[in-house]
Amino acid sequence: MPDDRSATVGRSGAGREPRHAPGGLVPLAFGALGIVYGDIGTSPLYAMREAFHGHGHEMAVSSTNVLGLLSLIFWSLILIIGVKYITFVMRADNDGEGGILALTALLPRDGQRGHRRLLVLLGIFGTALLYGDGMITPAISVLSAVEGTREVTDRLDGLVVPISVGIIIGLFSIQRHGTAAVARLFGPVMVVWFGVLGALGVVHILGEPSVLAAINPLHAVDFFLANGMTGFLSLGSVFLVVTGGEALYADMGHFGRRPIQFSWFALVLPALVLNYFGQGALLISDPDAIVSPFFRMAPSWGTLPLVVLATMATVIASQALISGIFSLTMQGAQLGYVPRVNVRHTSSESFGQIYIPGINWALMVACVALVIGFGSSGALAAAYGVAVTSTMVITTLIFYVVLRQRWGWTLARAAALCGMFLVVESAYFAANLFKIPAGGWFPLVVAAVVFTLMTTWSTGRRLVGERIQRAKVPLEVFFESMLRSTRRPHRTAGTGIYLFSTPGMTPPALMANVRHNDVIHEQLIVLAIVTDVVPRVLPARRSEVTPVVDGVWNVVLHYGFMEDPDIRVGLGQGPASRLAIDTATASYFLGAESLVVTKRPGMMMWRDRLFTLLSRNATSAATYFGLPPDRTVTLGQSVEL
Repeated sequence: MPDDRSATVGRSGAGREPRHAPGGLVPLAFGALGIVYGDIGTSPLYAMREAFHGHGHEMAVSSTNVLGLLSLIFWSLILIIGVKYITFVMRADNDGEGGILALTALLPRDGQRGHRRLLVLLGIFGTALLYGDGMITPAISVLSAVEGTREVTDRLDGLVVPISVGIIIGLFSIQRHGTAAVARLFGPVMVVWFGVLGALGVVHILGEPSVLAAINPLHAVDFFLANGMTGFLSLGSVFLVVTGGEALYADMGHFGRRPIQFSWFALVLPALVLNYFGQGALLISDPDAIVSPFFRMAPSWGTLPLVVLATMATVIASQALISGIFSLTMQGAQLGYVPRVNVRHTSSESFGQIYIPGINWALMVACVALVIGFGSSGALAAAYGVAVTSTMVITTLIFYVVLRQRWGWTLARAAALCGMFLVVESAYFAANLFKIPAGGWFPLVVAAVVFTLMTTWSTGRRLVGERIQRAKVPLEVFFESMLRSTRRPHRTAGTGIYLFSTPGMTPPALMANVRHNDVIHEQLIVLAIVTDVVPRVLPARRSEVTPVVDGVWNVVLHYGFMEDPDIRVGLGQGPASRLAIDTATASYFLGAESLVVTKRPGMMMWRDRLFTLLSRNATSAATYFGLPPDRTVTLGQSVEL
């Protein structure tokens, strides 16, 4: 492998460290409302309207249809969010961390190689799909909230898109300052938001209590019998009520499983159910309210305050998705699927507060383009759902393997549970496929691009590593031959640190330096960085030290896939601290590959060129590992692709 980093497995499960901030159950559950439930909590803005008048289907606002759709909404929330994610999938945590990449990292490495490779590729594709979701969620959420101004006055109708674009630009512009201060407001605002959702629902349910009959799943059966294919197509819009499920799982590491479960059952689920049933009660009594059922639940004097509150809630939901994409990118870089990126930490207290400039501006441009291109939340809803349903199906498939091979569940037990999830999710997935021509193609295109980039980077790094390793020389062999030589290299004062990704092997940069300059340092460290398949590694277990010859040590630093590796700090942790390395005066040596595209077996030439482009634009290893520029030497090596 090249002289920068490795994504190989170190000590799985080593160095487990608490992930979420300290605090009691209620304070953590309170904080989870803003980060975890922002996406799913803003779905009432548009889900019911789209269920009746979404892309490819139009249905009469009748009592039968209202009760049928409410039954589908209720049981979707129970089965997909409550049972699948809250009760089961969130137990498949990777040392407290969640998300499809963390779940993929749990796949046993001693199984059939071909099957595991396929599942890993599915996990990567599911991750790629989330990037499309991260682009659509801010656009549709902000648009749907600002569209509420039409219930106040028609004079702002032409300003909905410009206002939405302004809010989105402002949201992405403040990311570089960090969200620690704003995050303190997330919990209180979302408590008010869910409280208002529930209160609005209760008022209308009291006026039309018959709507509570929708809890009976037979109303969903009657709905399909009455509407046939149109009813099936409506599933593509009904699915909008559970689009925050994957984000919920991905954000688990911020607070832990129990606080998220508590806030779901204590506040979020009751508020969502009450609001959806309240919208249904309103539609039974006033079918014309389908134009904007959420905002028409409010009295005339409360519409404008509700628009303001909804806008705040959608900004919070968008922030949660943006932060999630930042974390996802950082995980991908650590696991070797994404090129090194410039990660900036915006808080000295919270590790999760990070900012990635390139990703931030790319997301902003995409969101603005979506708002301008689609023009309304209704049109954008056609693009929403394909990515999330696909990711949910992939999560279920990987979860099944984890149940069988990691948890030891029987075939019948695992198949019964995951089969139930797959039946529901496959129906939603099939219904969303009909939305592809009207906008559902967008997240698929984004996913295809991101998947190509991730697999090209991963495969390219593997090929480069294999070609460098063909000339590999074990450290012991290299120094034994050097000691037997009649012309030994001169030992110069100070410490030299050579980075190489394969522990126990001689870095090409070291061999080149000895060959050309005939010199080695009195204290010489051959350093490998290994990413373990755990989110974090305890400082006491950060390093492994193996003596080679007098004054020469092989050091391995272990980091979790959610950690930002800092070599100078890491060399002072664990057994490496006993070497008393003066990192301030040491010289650092890196290898850099000069890539040459050829017709050698490996990847197709267009992917070779893409990999070369990604390599040239990746953050330098010196910057990524926090090395001082004035004490870092880079030695090049030509590698044919």
